[in-house]
Amino acid sequence: MIIFKSINKLNKKVDFKASIGFVPTMGSLHKGHISLINSSKKICKKTLVSIFINPTQFNNKRDFYNYPKSLSKDMRILKKLDVDYLFLPKVSEIYKDGNKRKIKISKKDKIMCAKFRPGHFEGVLAVINQFLLNIKAKYIFFGEKDFQQLYLINKFIEKKFTTRIISCKTIRDRSNLPYSSRVARLSYSEIVKAKKVSKIFKKIFISLKRKFKNNKKILFYLNKIRLVSSEIEYFDIRNKNNLTLKCNRSNFKIFIAYKINSIRLIDNI
Repeated sequence: MIIFKSINKLNKKVDFKASIGFVPTMGSLHKGHISLINSSKKICKKTLVSIFINPTQFNNKRDFYNYPKSLSKDMRILKKLDVDYLFLPKVSEIYKDGNKRKIKISKKDKIMCAKFRPGHFEGVLAVINQFLLNIKAKYIFFGEKDFQQLYLINKFIEKKFTTRIISCKTIRDRSNLPYSSRVARLSYSEIVKAKKVSKIFKKIFISLKRKFKNNKKILFYLNKIRLVSSEIEYFDIRNKNNLTLKCNRSNFKIFIAYKINSIRLIDNI
C-alpha cells in the first residue's frame, strides 16, 4: 500500500487513466467501509482510499474534535484488504487557499438531516468537490446508510464531473443496527438501546409494506422507540427516487434520526 499526503505526489504516481476506484472516508473504519472497499476491488484495477476528517461538514466544533480516530487500526485494516493507495491529507492540502467555501443546496433539499444539521451537506459537497477537482478517479463509492448524502452528491456530481458513483447497500449487524463510526462512541448499554431502535424501525418498514401509511401502527412503534431513545429528531416516509413526500408502497423509504443520550444516529430502509 502506497501512502500519499500530497495531491501533487498522488497525481504523479497514480495513473488515473486506468480504472481507479476511490473510497473517501473519515476513518474509524468498520464493516460498512470494508464493503465499499471490496466493491471497488471487484470493479476496478486499483483502489484508492482517503482518510480525512472534513471540518466543513461539522456544524458543531465539539463533534469535529470528538470524532473517533483510529489511524493505526485503520491502516492495518487497509493493508489486510490489500488496498493499493491511501491518501492522508491535512486540511491545508484539501483547502489549499484557505477557502472553505461551502456548496449551496436548494431550499427543497433542506429536509431531514439538512434541516437539523444546517451547513452539514454543504460541507460534504465542498470536500467532494475538492477531491474530484484533483482526483480523476473513474468510480467513487458511497454507502446507502447515508442515503440523503448519497442523493445530494449524485445530483452534484452528475452536473460537474465524469466520475461515476457506485452506491452500496447498508451493512448491518444481526440486530439490524447499521455499522457506523458513531457507534464506536456508544457504551455497551447504549449499543443495546440502539439495537432495540433498529429492530423496531424494521418493524415499521414491514408494517408499511403490508398496509401503506398505517398511521396508528406507525405511532405505536414510534412510541416504543421513544421509550428507548432520548430524542427522535425526525421520522419521515419519502419517495426513494426524489426524496419528496409523494410516495406509495412501491417507491417509499423510511428515514429516522434519533439520539441515544448525546449520540446522534441515523437510519433508512
